Amino acid sequence: MNDDQRGTPSAAQPGPGEASVPQGLVTAVVDLVNTGPVLLGAYTIAELTAVDAIVDFLEARPSDDELAEAVRSLAARELLLAGSSGEEVQVRGDLGIAVAFQQRARKVLDARTTGTAPGEPWRILLLPQPEKICLMVRIDALGVHQIGLYKLDEALRTLTEWLPRGPSADTDPSIDADALLTGSERSALVTVTEYTAVGSAETAGASTDLVLARNEGRLHVLSRDPSRRERLVAAPEGDRDGVRDRLADLLAA
Repeated sequence: MNDDQRGTPSAAQPGPGEASVPQGLVTAVVDLVNTGPVLLGAYTIAELTAVDAIVDFLEARPSDDELAEAVRSLAARELLLAGSSGEEVQVRGDLGIAVAFQQRARKVLDARTTGTAPGEPWRILLLPQPEKICLMVRIDALGVHQIGLYKLDEALRTLTEWLPRGPSADTDPSIDADALLTGSERSALVTVTEYTAVGSAETAGASTDLVLARNEGRLHVLSRDPSRRERLVAAPEGDRDGVRDRLADLLAA
């Protein structure tokens, strides 16, 4: 794929299935993000899959009919053009920027929550970049993916405000996680996954889970038992008690 929106030459020849990024595009966009959020539009999962703008293991692949319709929709909006060869396409505009930054990431934070209100996303993805900025994807109940680039600190603040909040509950090693989650007013599963990519194919590697649950006004933080991964236990307090700091540590690990 090739985003030639700016008409500049590519910085390097991409490998099979990789996006060719115009020289200077990443630097220019990073500079822009440092002045404020850069919103990149809203798309369906089929549209993102059609241009390889979503990490493979995060979503079920749409049907061939859905992908064909997505290609027609993108072409009609002039976001997708035929390239110079039969095997190449040009992804233009904001969607091309989303493709470029998605393919640079090698770690993703996937947060899913219950108890959301109408119009509120039920899932948020963060794909951190080396420059301390972040590609954020908000997914609503209709499957619409709102994409933007933010400073990492701002993205973490937005995510923390969306996740369950409240005064910290006392740590209880004997807590019944199932009962806690069943009775919670709002809960969330946060998974940070490292992954590798060969061409456009991503493969999940090591992952870490954090569970947040607000019950009776108190926030409980759970993690997986190292000796029994299927079991949730109260997360160790450590040096980081705040949710935002815990999320930052997960991304930095």
